[in-house]
Amino acid sequence: MGAVLVALLAVSSVFAISWALRTFYWVWVKPKRMEKYLREQGINGPPYKLFYGNLKEMVGMMIEARSRPMELSHRIIPRVLPFFYHTVQGYGKLNLSWHGPNPRLNIMDPEMIRDILSNKFGHFGKMKSNPLGKLLTEGVSSYEGVKWVKHRKIITPAFHQEKLKSLTGDAISRTAFGSSYEEGRRVFQLQTEMAELVIQLGQSIYIPGFRFLPTKRNNRMKEIYREVKTLLGDMIKKREKAMKLGEPSTDDLLGLLMESNHKEIKDGGNAKNAGMSIDEVIEECKLFYIAGQETTSTLLLWTMVVLCMHPEWQEKAREEVLQVFGQNKPDLEGLNHLKIVTMILYEVLRLYPPVVMYSRATYKAIKLGEICIPPEVELTLPVLLVHHDRDLWGEDAEEFKPERFVEGISKATKNRVSFFPFSYGPRICIGQSFAMIEAKMAMAMILQNFSFQLSATYAHAPFSFLTIQPQYGAQLILHKV
Repeated sequence: MGAVLVALLAVSSVFAISWALRTFYWVWVKPKRMEKYLREQGINGPPYKLFYGNLKEMVGMMIEARSRPMELSHRIIPRVLPFFYHTVQGYGKLNLSWHGPNPRLNIMDPEMIRDILSNKFGHFGKMKSNPLGKLLTEGVSSYEGVKWVKHRKIITPAFHQEKLKSLTGDAISRTAFGSSYEEGRRVFQLQTEMAELVIQLGQSIYIPGFRFLPTKRNNRMKEIYREVKTLLGDMIKKREKAMKLGEPSTDDLLGLLMESNHKEIKDGGNAKNAGMSIDEVIEECKLFYIAGQETTSTLLLWTMVVLCMHPEWQEKAREEVLQVFGQNKPDLEGLNHLKIVTMILYEVLRLYPPVVMYSRATYKAIKLGEICIPPEVELTLPVLLVHHDRDLWGEDAEEFKPERFVEGISKATKNRVSFFPFSYGPRICIGQSFAMIEAKMAMAMILQNFSFQLSATYAHAPFSFLTIQPQYGAQLILHKV
């Protein structure tokens, strides 16, 4: 008995020592080696701090920035991304910071951004994060390899220009879920709550195994996940039943997605791996909400706020809409003639991009430009900072000037990747055309019927919550025209 106890103690001691050594390597030895290697190449940044990295400074600056509104201007970076703003000011555009023990390279060079997002040789992948974050959504944006190719192929037809022609008028003015909006209202509420919890996760350090603990946040996230899965599953099953009975598919994105998936399964001879499963369709529906509903509504909101700040452009846009449509309901053909409205939307996307940054990670050692990056380094592509970069856009980079885009995006950017609100490369947002059509349609209908101005109660306070949001809301006064 004594020998068994001694053996158990010995094994436990070895395990404890091994765990302690691995932990020490993870939180100190590996980060310090990375820091030294990158600094030798001239890449500097705030020093690494044991375990937390620069996380405390990030959160502290964010809390301070959100403690009060800002002046009524488009110089929003210090408020939306205060840590990144100060790091660039202190260490340059190419800099190193730490999210816990994980190194993050801030990349603002358009050619480097092109190489990373083009990912021609598969060297850059999606950043690995807390597995609980997947409860918010997975879908095509988070998949890689064969699964990404498969889902992209199925989803693409739903966003084909010919299909989008059927989504004008009432369908676009409702939502991406069309007639299912009332049915899906609870889903939208739950996904918003889930997003808040995922953002909280991003402000902490992931410890392997922690997700299995029955904490209040972990339990709530799993509850939301189950309820959303049930609600969307029931909605999809109803659509499937209707399709089997020969009823035509509805003219919303969910209907188009299911139609495309049904065709893929049929073309695959109903093989086991043909098409998407119900669970996979559910994940794509959740992604529609995050990447579609949320980003488009944010674009419309900031467009209206900006046009209140610049009433001369609001009037120009209204004159154009009335010239093209009069008081008739806007249609797709007419939307293509809205040059001024398009310029305005591009400039709003430049100043207030829905997604403030994209992230990738290195799978192996790679040379990017003139620097060598080891594996397991996170690459941050700060869309907002690039869009406001004076070296790329001129001294008036933080001013609202839609005329930048009078000759299109290529001319405005000089063919550089300095404007990428929908990302870039093979993983560019699959719904960007739909988002622009939806935004143009909504703005045309608003401008036909209303003029608008900021209320005296409006406080300018953009902050990042999945997308750039107004912290205190956007109080507008509308006048019938």
